[in-house]
Amino acid sequence: MHILNIHGINDVRLDPAERPVAGDYDVVLKIRACGICGTDLSFIKHGAIPQPGGKPMPLGHEAAGEVMAVGGAVEGVHVGQRIVLNPMRTPALVGCGGPEGAFTEELLVRGARLNDSLLPIPGDLPYDIAALTEPLAVALHGVNRSEAKAGDKVVVFGCGPIGLAAVLWLVDRGVNDVVAVDISSQRLAYASALGAAGTVNPAAENLRARLLELHGPARTLLREAVGTNAYIDAAGAPNIVSDVISMARAHARLVVVAAYRDPVPLNLSAMLTTEMTITTSMGYPTEMPEVLAALPRLREKVASMISHRYAFDSVIEALGVAGTGASAKVLIEFGADASA
Repeated sequence: MHILNIHGINDVRLDPAERPVAGDYDVVLKIRACGICGTDLSFIKHGAIPQPGGKPMPLGHEAAGEVMAVGGAVEGVHVGQRIVLNPMRTPALVGCGGPEGAFTEELLVRGARLNDSLLPIPGDLPYDIAALTEPLAVALHGVNRSEAKAGDKVVVFGCGPIGLAAVLWLVDRGVNDVVAVDISSQRLAYASALGAAGTVNPAAENLRARLLELHGPARTLLREAVGTNAYIDAAGAPNIVSDVISMARAHARLVVVAAYRDPVPLNLSAMLTTEMTITTSMGYPTEMPEVLAALPRLREKVASMISHRYAFDSVIEALGVAGTGASAKVLIEFGADASA
């Protein structure tokens, strides 16, 4: 078998690997589908987390598969069970700095626990849809942190997989006035298909003027503001925070989901007059079970987010596509039955 490893900056390889063996508290999953995440691309671009002995770091954490082997001390899990991995509940954070990564045919899940690191796939939900549970949970946590509710006006910056999933969840909870912002016309089209009421390409349009048109004006103590209630930053462009501060209405909320590598300036004086809130969103402390339960109902919408599918032996090519504005979610499939 093989595993996808980072050997250095912009050096990712599909290496031969030994088949894993489950210890008493472990499970081995036969991977059926695994999504490419922006975190994967960031590790490749900026460098991996150092591994013991200088070993390469494995990638992949958005995985769904079938149980192949179960350790004698693992309770409630059986061979053949269909499972979504919760990598944040694994001891070494699968695919994010530990010794295991899910871009492989067979994945060792150490210290496996049912309804914790291993979540049963409901009904006949196919593996390709189930594999999107993790990024959908990231987005749902960001939406929850925004406190957006029906009747609010919300802007989502960035229409990659997390931003698109945020649009999906906002619309699903009755937020009908969602505006998506991205410089890719293809990604804006995906956002519109998921229910965004408006789109803005800031490379071709004046963002503030367009949001005033779409969300209307609001008055603050000292200036005219945009009528948006909440902003979700799933893009990470260095100007977003300052742009939002400059146009925010009173008590507006900004949730930063994107990972910033460098500090960004804050105009605290402008924030003082609006009493706006800036907060962050990390991972999915409680959201994965909720997402998995909702997927049968949202199956068709979620499927529309998958822009590209690749076989595992073409994963290097797929990584290149995932880094372009023409993609939404890029999925790696193992075998012919990922959509079954």
